[in-house]
Amino acid sequence: MWGFHNPVRICFGVGAFDSVSNLINRRPYCLATYDQPYFVRLGTELADKAGKPEAVINNITPNPDFLTLADSCQTFAQAVTSDTVIIALGGGSVIDTAKVLASSDQGFAPVRRFLETGEDEEHLAAYPIIAVPTTAGTGSEVTHWATVWDREAQKKYSLARYALYPRHAVIDPALTLAMPKDLTINTALDALSHALESLWNRNSNPVSANHAVFAATEMIAALPLLVDDLKNVALRARVAGACLFAGLAFSNTKTALAHSVSYPITLKYSIPHGLACSFSLPMVLASVIGENTECDRNLRRIFGDDLDSAATELENFLNRLGVATKASSYGIQSDEWKELVTAALAGERGRNFIGTSERVLEKFTA
Repeated sequence: MWGFHNPVRICFGVGAFDSVSNLINRRPYCLATYDQPYFVRLGTELADKAGKPEAVINNITPNPDFLTLADSCQTFAQAVTSDTVIIALGGGSVIDTAKVLASSDQGFAPVRRFLETGEDEEHLAAYPIIAVPTTAGTGSEVTHWATVWDREAQKKYSLARYALYPRHAVIDPALTLAMPKDLTINTALDALSHALESLWNRNSNPVSANHAVFAATEMIAALPLLVDDLKNVALRARVAGACLFAGLAFSNTKTALAHSVSYPITLKYSIPHGLACSFSLPMVLASVIGENTECDRNLRRIFGDDLDSAATELENFLNRLGVATKASSYGIQSDEWKELVTAALAGERGRNFIGTSERVLEKFTA
């Protein structure tokens, strides 16, 4: 038996940003975005059509942390009304922050308690979110969880609540034209990881697998072309579409081993998330081939019939993008790498992985 569910209404296409004011529909809104000129301009365009926001939360940095989230939630709590809608305009960190805000009309403390203990969810709010991603990678616009970091304690949490599925995801590939090369690559590789990890996953199902196969195939084909032509809106649309379908895939399966091992790497070495969760993909792929007939069948749809060469093909793809695929390239020594992998296998996301620890440790080399 299997099932698939995703309640997010999706609007996709060049010019889709113009629809956001209609979705707000004269309601009071809070704008969560970055404090950068490009996003200030987009916010002004939105305000010209939808009116001035009740509050602007723009203290958002990569990998939202307890400290900045506490400030953001305080600002939101002072401005929110019962019919407020949150507009998340930016990358994954913005959308994750918006999900924390949506849970918090009494400051950050109740959200923090829920993250740390899993208790008192009934005390959390559930404000509606309209997600407008300006990167192509996170997939957060179609999931019901947010990644939250406590850097002081060196911990990563997942804020997971059904109420946090955005009501609408508005994906306008033209908004991603401002992304520089490195950010384009890193975010796209996060999406590729979402797609592949939803295949070698205990929660995989036929619908998620079809989404994942399309996403991975399209990303592998389109991303190298986009890297050489960053202002090509048609290629931006292909990569954004791949990201969306990867998001739909892992919205039902969650991620697996590559993501599990990435979190401590990002915390300790400040390696961007998309890079930290993708450089190990060839090693994971090499370790999982032959473990599950259905997974192998889907991997053949991406890499062709010769799965023996699939890991090398994926490694070459990453190398062409300038991504090293050995842990030692990121300053991680052999003993530490083995410890990280062992801990990752035992973690929540690692337990989603269909492979065996013996084969993983055999294929994972620093």
